Amino acid sequence: MAYYVNIFSPATYQIFTHSDRTLSGFRERHKGVASTIQPGDKFICYVTKLSRWVGVLEVKSSCFVDPAPLFSEIQDPFVIRFRVQPSVWLPLEKAIPMEADLLWNNLSFTQHLPKKSAGWTIMVRSSLKRLADNDGAYLEKILLDQLNNPIIFNLDETDHKKLKTTIVKTQDYRQVPVAIPENENFVPEAQGAQPTAPRDSILIQALLAEVGERMNLKIWLPRSDRQKVLEIWKPKTHCLLQQLPLNYDDATLKTIENIDVLWIRGRSIVRAFEVEHTTSVYSGILRMADLMALQPNLNIQAHIVAPLERRDKVLKEISRPVFAFLEKGPLSESCSFISYESVQELSKEKRLEYMSDAVLDAYAEYAEEADI
Repeated sequence: MAYYVNIFSPATYQIFTHSDRTLSGFRERHKGVASTIQPGDKFICYVTKLSRWVGVLEVKSSCFVDPAPLFSEIQDPFVIRFRVQPSVWLPLEKAIPMEADLLWNNLSFTQHLPKKSAGWTIMVRSSLKRLADNDGAYLEKILLDQLNNPIIFNLDETDHKKLKTTIVKTQDYRQVPVAIPENENFVPEAQGAQPTAPRDSILIQALLAEVGERMNLKIWLPRSDRQKVLEIWKPKTHCLLQQLPLNYDDATLKTIENIDVLWIRGRSIVRAFEVEHTTSVYSGILRMADLMALQPNLNIQAHIVAPLERRDKVLKEISRPVFAFLEKGPLSESCSFISYESVQELSKEKRLEYMSDAVLDAYAEYAEEADI
């Protein structure tokens, strides 16, 4: 038996609560992991925005694909499905907050971290993340205890604000959750400052290029950054492209050429990365949105790469209403967040030469699953 994280937004939590609770669905991108899950495995359920653990579902079938909507009130993207049986399903005021001492002090991914740290969120950035057996068993026990001897964790004013979701309807009648970020003061970098060491963003560009090279992919770097990146990354092969092997109009090519890092296989872009650091996150997100608008049929996995502390900012900006109306579909469904820390972790993997770019899916966070 194995334990996996099953992530619910407040909206999908309410929908599942009012269903017969016999089916749990996941997006198409989870199909690979889902195919390894067996009857008898268990989903430990987590609600975003509130950061609370809410239930335990026992898997009763292998995964299957069913495009028919589970719920008529929304267009259902959760086509990878399991039959499940809940052993615990708690109301939100009884769901256990991540920072409750009985969890924080006993889970392997939190007990050595200070509270308010974001380091633990690696475990809940995407559904079907496998939990360590000890962590899964402990969460199951605590949730069963909570079912039988509940402690009330009241929702405060901040929690209620987090539960308010703005929904917009797209031209194809999809209902998409969006975020409207509050105003923030932005302080630009000092003009004329001369850094004494490579900026963190250049270091991350270099790591992404190195990881792509080790995966036997071709690499594109914008000409404006190329020399700075090559001071750190020393290619061992002829993987760095001097010209893009792509046939697009001038506007599209100009947009693509300025993306921070591209991984290319043959004549196809397989991954696109915009690396952000001390500057506003807008430029990278806008470039990705421009690309999706110019080429709505282009099937590219796009990522905004930034320090972990900028995670919420990035995901909220990706979810702005203006990005929900792209012809390709909402930007939040095709563009994800990856932290600097995740890139550094991935770069230490010793078997990259035998892996595909799909390994990035384990590190990517999408706005629909995130704590926004």
